[in-house]
Amino acid sequence: MGEGTATIQAETQRTRLLLPIILIVSLFFLWGVANNLNDVLIKHFKKAFTLSDFQSGLVQSAFYFGYFCFAIPAALFMKRFGYKAAVVLGLVLFGVGALLFVPAAHAHSYAFFLLALYVIASGLAFLETSANPLVTALGDPKGAARRLNLAQAFNPLGAISGVLIGSSFILSGIDLTPEQLAALPPDRLDSYLRFEALAVVGPYTAIGVFVLGWALLVGLTRFPAAASRPEPTERVGSVAEFRSLLSRPRYLFGVTAQFFYVGAQVGVWSFLIRYAQVERPGTDERTAATMLTVSLVLFLIGRFAGAALMGRVPPARLLAWFGAANIALCLVAAFVGGSAGLVALIGTSLFMSIMFPTIFALSLEDLGPLTKPGASLLVMAIIGGAVITALMGLVSDHASIALAMLLPAVSFACVALFGASAPRR
Repeated sequence: MGEGTATIQAETQRTRLLLPIILIVSLFFLWGVANNLNDVLIKHFKKAFTLSDFQSGLVQSAFYFGYFCFAIPAALFMKRFGYKAAVVLGLVLFGVGALLFVPAAHAHSYAFFLLALYVIASGLAFLETSANPLVTALGDPKGAARRLNLAQAFNPLGAISGVLIGSSFILSGIDLTPEQLAALPPDRLDSYLRFEALAVVGPYTAIGVFVLGWALLVGLTRFPAAASRPEPTERVGSVAEFRSLLSRPRYLFGVTAQFFYVGAQVGVWSFLIRYAQVERPGTDERTAATMLTVSLVLFLIGRFAGAALMGRVPPARLLAWFGAANIALCLVAAFVGGSAGLVALIGTSLFMSIMFPTIFALSLEDLGPLTKPGASLLVMAIIGGAVITALMGLVSDHASIALAMLLPAVSFACVALFGASAPRR
């Protein structure tokens, strides 16, 4: 009788946790959508506002600057008010930022769009800071790693969906040359540019309403006590702890490698559509967006293949090999160009797949009580996505989009060196 009662109680507990787990795992999908919609927005805003590559790259600068600014405040909020409150606040900020696309489009203001992206990113900083530990807290600790891996698998699916949404509902397929734009009468030119800017209203309104509805659902759903319990006595990190981290060369190398990796990843994906259209003249924007989708599918495949390879090859060594492969591919994209360069650039995603989590894990090795403040600095290192992407835009404007791929090559060299320098274990 006792065993039967225990089994029933365990089943009841699993049933109660099912809805909270679904709600939180979905967040990994949602921020994947938001992140990779930006890759389409760069191309779209370049056309809608007649921007240079540097100016269009500011989409990522505004976005990742939001992450940078809110990484530590999100952690502090989570410790003070609990995981669930941080998730709800993150979803509200995400939804509000998406809805700000509506007045930005009607005002035809690029600066307004950048502000909206900053607000979205601030919300995602709260979501990413709280969702990972919350997934581990929902259920049996023995299954925490399996739940987190399942949740992480939804992120690249969201990334692929984001590009598909952008290519289907935002990109119009109308891509006028500078000469054609110059030939348009002022009133028709203004109508065309406004038409393109308004293309984002439908998708982002739907996203905003859905996300705010999801926030309400999370707020009304009963979560385990561990999800809502504040931990005011647990510090994210004191000044002394951060000072101690700055005295660890190995850890600082990891933060640097993460900065360059995220910069390379965001830069390659942000300008892949642009590269395809320049290096393969006649490629329309929707076809180029499909190539970005292929790249993201390779990224997803690489996640599983990399995880399998790590059973036989030490993670640091695999990181070094994958970094070296991407250096070669970026050099082909920079100096060979054409279809071969495009295939090489698409192929980089396969080898990027393991880099973020592997750098993260290797950097935190042996930190002990410094692990939490160490993790917060590694999250802040994603500001590389803002810096490297903007620099690639500058190189493209003053040289070519092909030569801009030298910056990811240098970035992957830093990643490869970090992997190669890891202690042999």
